[in-house]
Amino acid sequence: MDIAERRKANPDHWRLASAIRALSMDAVEAANSGHPGMPMGMADVATVLFRNHLKFDASAPNWFDRDRFVLSAGHGSMLIYSLLHLTGYEQMSMDQIRNFRQWGAITAGHPEYGHVEGVETTTGPLGQGIATSVGMAIAEEAMRAQFGADLCNHKTWVIAGDGCLMEGISQEAIALAGHQKLKNLIVLWDNNDITIDGRVSLSDNTDQMKRFEASGWRVLACDGHDAADIDRALTDAASGADDRPVLVSCKTIIGYGSPKKQDSSGAHGSPLGAEEIVAARAAYGWESPAFIIPEHILSDWRAIGARGKSAREAWNARVDASANREEFARRISGEGSDRLAPTIAALKEQALSSKPKIATRRASEMVLEVVNPELPETLGGSADLTGSNNTKTKDLGIFTPENRTGRYIHYGIREHGMAAAMNGIWLHGGFRPYGGTFMCFTDYARGAMRLSALMGLPVVYVMTHDSIGLGEDGPTHQPVEHLAICRATPNTLTFRPCDLVETAEAWEIALSEDSSPSILALSRQNLPTLRETAGENLTAKGAYVLREASDTAKVVLMATGSEVEIAVAARDQLEAQGVPTRVVSVPSMELFRDQDVAYRSSVLPANTVRIAIEAAVRQPWEWLLLGERGREETSGFIGMTGFGASAPAPTLYKEFGITAEAAVAEARRLLG
Repeated sequence: MDIAERRKANPDHWRLASAIRALSMDAVEAANSGHPGMPMGMADVATVLFRNHLKFDASAPNWFDRDRFVLSAGHGSMLIYSLLHLTGYEQMSMDQIRNFRQWGAITAGHPEYGHVEGVETTTGPLGQGIATSVGMAIAEEAMRAQFGADLCNHKTWVIAGDGCLMEGISQEAIALAGHQKLKNLIVLWDNNDITIDGRVSLSDNTDQMKRFEASGWRVLACDGHDAADIDRALTDAASGADDRPVLVSCKTIIGYGSPKKQDSSGAHGSPLGAEEIVAARAAYGWESPAFIIPEHILSDWRAIGARGKSAREAWNARVDASANREEFARRISGEGSDRLAPTIAALKEQALSSKPKIATRRASEMVLEVVNPELPETLGGSADLTGSNNTKTKDLGIFTPENRTGRYIHYGIREHGMAAAMNGIWLHGGFRPYGGTFMCFTDYARGAMRLSALMGLPVVYVMTHDSIGLGEDGPTHQPVEHLAICRATPNTLTFRPCDLVETAEAWEIALSEDSSPSILALSRQNLPTLRETAGENLTAKGAYVLREASDTAKVVLMATGSEVEIAVAARDQLEAQGVPTRVVSVPSMELFRDQDVAYRSSVLPANTVRIAIEAAVRQPWEWLLLGERGREETSGFIGMTGFGASAPAPTLYKEFGITAEAAVAEARRLLG
């Protein structure tokens, strides 16, 4: 059926969909940058979804029981921006559409969470949207199990493209979703057979329908330009015919209506050009000038945007009548619990009295053992390393299709998928997710961890086996550059605690955060309790004096994690030799940088020899060694200059020269 026939077959639908296409073409052309083809191709699917199926109220963008809509193919951002404007989201004015991709506008090149209401997650890197949506669907199931369907019962709809499905993270995501039988997750595949380079067949011949089916999904298909057929497929997808998530293959034409560029990569990532836009407008029967939506069409779209108001008001009434109203409100607001601080304080006191010598991964488990029973919002997990990460406590129960009240997720060997799912869990609301793997596998999770920071999501990454101290597994598993990478990532808190007290304090900070992810770098090897006071959360200062010098300090030894023990031993040797030496524990460089100059000066005085000790690369220490009144000629580093090796941990520390004796020798050299 050609465009003229489709216009005649369903004129009301056609006018609504054409408004999306016109706005998308106009905005990309005005910006001289963008991706017009995807919004033009998926306008029909999006129109049917918003008109007939999506539960939302444009006047209340953050209504908790709304359906979630995720545009995983984020390059087609003008699709969602057009929908938000047309349906009446207050923030999405026509001026914002006109200023697409410009400085200060909320209409960024790819949709960004927190910039505009109605954008549920940042979806720039392909595959992240579909993977994040899995976490949203998990959280929906878990909240419904805890609070009932009257308060939580909605779907997560995703528009994904060929690029999303090619990215490796998509397999991690769809396998997890199929295994967990997330029946309220529906992915609409923009099956247009085009990537930037050309036809999909240039690089891929995957049968996506069979792939999803093999992963435990129900698969459907429709003509993505036939409103009736789209509605049929979406109705079937939303019916909950069984407990599987649903893929709907929507066969579309990219750049639909552009005579010369449709069905080609020419419509993908650049403006169509004035001549082609004129021709497309003629094909659509769209006579309005650029950025002008006829009043009767805009009125119809605004009615669609208001369609969910009655459902929202009925939901509000149910919440008001609920016996769990206050706790439900706290949970969905993300507000912290007043039970956290006293729980952490009690554990710190216990640590000082018992002084355990334990790995900080075990210390983390001890924190979770007392915190999880007090904070029902924690939702834990691990990427198949539960026994190594120590992330599961006995009270949690396992989250499965048969037990949605379980609060521990076996993510499988899917580090990237786990991180993205945790983003989705937080974005959905109701939970504080944490998940574990080995520190070196932050490499595998990096894309989603970066988005945690970019979106300001306070998810917690429990990264154990944090150095060469893991021993015999060797350099493939021994992180040396990973602390530097984590510390270099903006808006990320990286903690490397030295004992149970610092570990408890790091968890207290992480579970109180509201705008930054936290990374807990934890040891495999046992470490002594080094802290001597428990009252103030000294980790919150980022760095502090752990051991004071006997007189005005001549040497300052800085260290983190398992190397603080080495610094303390080196200090004792230097003090015995008559060299006043201070030990500074630096559990969080980011938090220390946030302190005022007076405090930083009190911790790191000028005119001293400074030595940093860490079983990792030197790079992140430069500002503490050479800045903050430090000097090159009186600064040293005891750590790694290359990769590790396979051997027992004590051997590795000796062979790589990360010892108290090496620190003492370096101090004596720098003192002259």
